[in-house]
Amino acid sequence: MSRRLAARLALGYLAVTGLFVGAWAAIAPRSFFSDFPGLGHMWTAADGRYNEHLVRDVGDLNLALVVVTVAACIWFTRSMAVTAALAWIVYSVPHLVYHLFNLGAVTADDRPAEVVTLAVPVVLAAFIIAIAARDPAPRPD
Repeated sequence: MSRRLAARLALGYLAVTGLFVGAWAAIAPRSFFSDFPGLGHMWTAADGRYNEHLVRDVGDLNLALVVVTVAACIWFTRSMAVTAALAWIVYSVPHLVYHLFNLGAVTADDRPAEVVTLAVPVVLAAFIIAIAARDPAPRPD
């Protein structure tokens, strides 16, 4: 598998997860608050009172990241890939750090899944930047 294809697949993963989180939070904020990430778990509700405005903003932010990420998948250039990856890092690193220092809000069984889930976008974004930095030609495919 080429590095560019691997970076595109990583961008695709980020777009799909951003779309999942963003659409759910933007369209059904109460459900997102009460039920995220689903399957009987409730990571968001564990952290305090429901705030519709805040949850909708999170959904809209994720949808905005999807737009940038999908654009980077379609028009894959070094600058587009790095821009999308940096956008994910700017959002994901503080989010991960917050949750690392507030793990008591979720059950002990959910802590590893929450940390891994929040770390994946940081790792993939760093991977995309590393791939883009090694790409000798900033040309679209």
